[in-house]
Amino acid sequence: MEETRVAVLGRGVVPVGELVLRGDDLGVLRGDGLFETMHLRGGRPWLRDAHLARLRTGAAAVELPLPPDEVLVQLLESVAAGWPAEVEGALRLVCTRGPEGGGLPTIYATLGEVAMASRRARRDGVTVATLSLGVPAAARAELDWLPTGIKSTSYGASTAARRWAARNGVDDVLWVSSDGYVLEGPSANVVWLDGGTLCAVPAAATGILPGTTVAWLLAHAGEVGLAAAERMVTPDGLRAADGVWFTSSVRGLAPLRTLDGAELPASPHSPTLHALLGFPLP
Repeated sequence: MEETRVAVLGRGVVPVGELVLRGDDLGVLRGDGLFETMHLRGGRPWLRDAHLARLRTGAAAVELPLPPDEVLVQLLESVAAGWPAEVEGALRLVCTRGPEGGGLPTIYATLGEVAMASRRARRDGVTVATLSLGVPAAARAELDWLPTGIKSTSYGASTAARRWAARNGVDDVLWVSSDGYVLEGPSANVVWLDGGTLCAVPAAATGILPGTTVAWLLAHAGEVGLAAAERMVTPDGLRAADGVWFTSSVRGLAPLRTLDGAELPASPHSPTLHALLGFPLP
């Protein structure tokens, strides 16, 4: 088991127990910050440029000043240096607003081994329950004051949903809108197969997070003979699909085994999509 690593901008790699955040850091006090988590494979972060582009889009939306990409890349490379190529890693880049009294943002990176639970989910799938987000599907995207589709460190709703899932005996949650449409999971996008078309929920129209993994998957679906599309869908539509999966940056592709207690048949396309994405199975 590889030990967790931490690197801080301007300081380099530091001991895991060393102070990184001040007590008055706005990332802690208000969740005022952004982060990205990348899959480290072969010792290199997969889709690094796409993650940095999403981070910069989010930073512009919340007016968070960031250093140039080359500075962030150097930070990521410093924490990943010497990581065993055969060990999957979860590489996280965190950028907060910094001290409450003003000053530069706090920027650091962490690297740890991908949890076995995430790896097993690729092979065994997950049980999922729908949970209302309490707003219509198009509501968040129509609010011009509210930044949507950003990877915020303000994770209260996501952790609340995960606690609800644990209390109710399921692995994960799929948020739905008040008008009945599927949105996203607390840390995953949903994709499904409709005949020969691989589908995902449109991020721009719904305000969900535009996933880097799902974007890559749709862009490369043609390589395995599938079309790709963005569509709205209901939970009933997912139950009638030819396959349903969660996608995320570290877990990769996780088939949905059940949805609201109803068993979903295993899709024969799962091995093909696993191979396309390149996430190893345990």
